[in-house]
Parts: sequence; C-alpha cells; structure tokens
Amino acid sequence: MSAMRKLRLGPLPKTESIRLTFACPATLKADLDRYAAMHAQTYGDAVDATTLIPHMLEAFIAGDRGFRRHGKNEKATPAQAPAAGAHPEGDYGGSK
Repeated sequence: MSAMRKLRLGPLPKTESIRLTFACPATLKADLDRYAAMHAQTYGDAVDATTLIPHMLEAFIAGDRGFRRHGKNEKATPAQAPAAGAHPEGDYGGSK
C-alpha cells in the first residue's frame, strides 16, 4: 500500500455478481473515474469505476442508519420503475 491516506473504500473482496445497468450524469462518471484512479494508486490494483460502484453502494447502504434501523428481516417491495428519462429522486447532488 502507498503512504497515502487510506480511502473509505478499502481493498475490494472477490464476490459473485449480476449485471445492472444505470445512467448517471457525466460529472458523476468523472468523479468515479478519479476515485478509481486514487483507489488504484492507494491499493496497487488497477480498477475501473464499474468495478468500484457495487462496493461503494454496499458501503453506502451499510452506513445508512435509517436503513439498518428499518430492519434486515423485512422484505423489500419492488419499486415502480420510473418513466424513461425520469429522475424521481432528483439530481444526485454532485457538482455540475
């Protein structure tokens, strides 16, 4: 490991995965690419943003107290798919 400060997202574990496709703003993609470059520099393994995203989301969900408080034993109900191009939650909050 580098002498740099550790990132919140540590070395990546090996996991089984499924394919999920989503659209994001170009600014978020640029931030993800920068994070991937810093992650590779910090931990010595070349990784792209596509590989990091599931681990980032997992860390986000694990750190969400409201989600944890809601209970792991409750089954999630499928959300209604938004219309094409719709963003029901609004902007992700990144820089523009």
